[in-house]
Amino acid sequence: MTPGPTEVPEPVRQAMGEPTPNPDLEPEFFEFYRSLTDKLETVYGAGDETGGDDRDVVVLGGEGILGLEAAVASLVGPGDRVLCLSNGLYGDGFTDFVENYGGEAVVSEVPWRETLDGNVVADAIDRGGEFDVATMVHCETPTGSLNDLEGILDVLEDRNVLSIVDAVSSLGGTPVPTGQIDVCIGASQKCLSAPPGLTTCAVSDRAWRCMESVNNPSLYADLEPWRTAAEEEWFPYTHLASNLYGLDAAVDLLLEEGLEDVFARHEEAAATCRSRAADLGLEPYPTSEADCSPTVTALAVEGRATELQQAVLEDHDVLLATGLGDLEDDVLRIGHMGHNARVDRVERTMDALADVLG
Repeated sequence: MTPGPTEVPEPVRQAMGEPTPNPDLEPEFFEFYRSLTDKLETVYGAGDETGGDDRDVVVLGGEGILGLEAAVASLVGPGDRVLCLSNGLYGDGFTDFVENYGGEAVVSEVPWRETLDGNVVADAIDRGGEFDVATMVHCETPTGSLNDLEGILDVLEDRNVLSIVDAVSSLGGTPVPTGQIDVCIGASQKCLSAPPGLTTCAVSDRAWRCMESVNNPSLYADLEPWRTAAEEEWFPYTHLASNLYGLDAAVDLLLEEGLEDVFARHEEAAATCRSRAADLGLEPYPTSEADCSPTVTALAVEGRATELQQAVLEDHDVLLATGLGDLEDDVLRIGHMGHNARVDRVERTMDALADVLG
C-alpha cells in the first residue's frame, strides 16, 4: 500500500507474458502502439473540461523521471528563464533539470504543508519578469498534497508561458487539467497499476513547435522525435514491448470500469483512510484536509515513521512508505492509488496500523 509502485493486477501480468514481437519491424506492433496512445488520450482527457483529449500522447521507454527530464530538455535551452513552482521535493527537483540543460531556474515556493496558489504565481511573474517555461507538480506524493492547478495555468496562459506538469501520481486517479498543460507527464507504475518502466507524455501543439527551436543535447531524453514516430513507424530506440502490453491491459481495466467510477473509487478510499486515521489520533501532513490527494495519504507521525513502517510490515505483511528527504521519519505514507484504491484494502491497512499503535 505504497504511493507507487503499486500492486499489479493479474490481467496486466498475463498480458506481459504474451509473445514478444519485434517492435522495430512488425507493422502490427505500430498499430498496437497507436491504439494504446488513443486510449491514453482518453485517460488524459477524463474529467477535464478544458479539452485534455486533444493532446498528442507518446509513451517513452523509461521510468517517470525520464518524462520530467525529457520535458525540460526538449523545451529549455541555454539562457531560457524557467519559473519552478514548488511546495515539495519533486517541485524542487525540477530546478536540477533546468540548470543541467543551461536554463535559469527561478524558484517560487510555499511551505510544504501548503499548496500552490495562482495569485502567488502571478505576483512572482510580475516581480520576476518574463519567463519561457514554468514547472510544477500536480500531486506531491512526499507530502500527500494535491495542487489545484487551473488558476495557475490560467495565469501562465495569459502570460504566454509554457507549462510542464508532473502528474505522475495523479493521472488515472483524479482529473488532470491536461487541456491547459503543454507537457503533462504520467507514469505506468502509479494510478495506472502497471509495472515501472514507462513514461507517458501529453504534448500540446505549442510545445511541439517550441521544441523545433531547442537544441537538445540529449538523445534519450528528447521528445521531438516521438511526434511522428507512430505515423512513420520508426521509434527512436527499441521499445519495451512487454511493458507496453502490460500498460495496455492496465488502461483497458480503467476504461472498462469507467474513469468517473475510478475517480470516485479513489475518493472513497481516501476518505476512509483519513477517517480511520482520525480515529487513531493521526492527522494528515497538509495543513488543510482539502489539500489532500485522493491517491495518497501522508500522516504526520513525528519521528516514528520508520518504526511504524517496519512493525506494520513484520506483524501484518502490509508495506507502507515513509517520507522522503527531511521528512523521512516524520511522515508515514499510505498509497490508495490504482488497483489499491479499494476500501477493503484501506480497512485492512488501517486495522494493521491500529494494532501496531496499540
